[in-house]
Amino acid sequence: MTDLRRRTPPTPRLVVVGLIVFIAACHRQQPTTTSAPAASRPAPPPAAATTISSAPTLIRAVHDRYGPAWFHTLTFTQKTTVRLPSGGEIVQTYYESLELPGKLRIDTDLASKSGILFTHDSSFRFSAGKLVGTDTLLNELMVLGFDLYAQPIARTETMLRRLGFDLSRFHESTWQGKPVYVIGALRGDTTSKQFYIDRDRLLFLRVIESTPRGRTDTRYGNYVQYGGGWVATQVEQYVNGRRTVLEQYSGVKVNPPISDALFDPKQWSTAPHWARK
Repeated sequence: MTDLRRRTPPTPRLVVVGLIVFIAACHRQQPTTTSAPAASRPAPPPAAATTISSAPTLIRAVHDRYGPAWFHTLTFTQKTTVRLPSGGEIVQTYYESLELPGKLRIDTDLASKSGILFTHDSSFRFSAGKLVGTDTLLNELMVLGFDLYAQPIARTETMLRRLGFDLSRFHESTWQGKPVYVIGALRGDTTSKQFYIDRDRLLFLRVIESTPRGRTDTRYGNYVQYGGGWVATQVEQYVNGRRTVLEQYSGVKVNPPISDALFDPKQWSTAPHWARK
């Protein structure tokens, strides 16, 4: 998943869209691989009913419902369609690997060993197998789309504040005909940095913020249930009302065994990769 808000310099063969998208080593259950949606498996039962009336109570409700059953590793193939200012499009294929919380690897070009690695609050960019840049930042979409469900509540609140969300601002609304909770804005405020959570399934749907490019609206959709968790198989980014990026996920596998080396920047080029098998 790409950090849709940020762009990394283009590699010789690709225009790399900053995504994550879609992160401290996790304590995993014995991993199992799921290559198809677990449609026959019911969603985990909600924990004891929580009255949701604020950002902290919503974050707790999300964690209590999904925390014990949410997946800890994830891999998928991403088709990324980027609309250019000229009106044309570029279509790319990425290979993404996640370990929750805090680790995300995006291989933008397997042949040239180019891509980006997020580990906690650091990022590492690679081109032709070589480290070409580092930065300190949180991957916002990774936090909202994945870590929110799998890490301690206090850590989530700290991250959200660091990302610029005002957790004292909260209201209920509707979006695309469905009830939602909104964190980061009061009713009627459409300009403050804010994100939406579906009221029924408690899944992340949308984040709105002002960026140097204008009003950026990133949307998660086409959710599919995998085991005790959910994966949004389509991500869209709109800038000033115009769709600029479309991500579509396929080959989703939850809880596959992943080598720790895959998230080690020193082993970027040598770590065994599931997509090369």
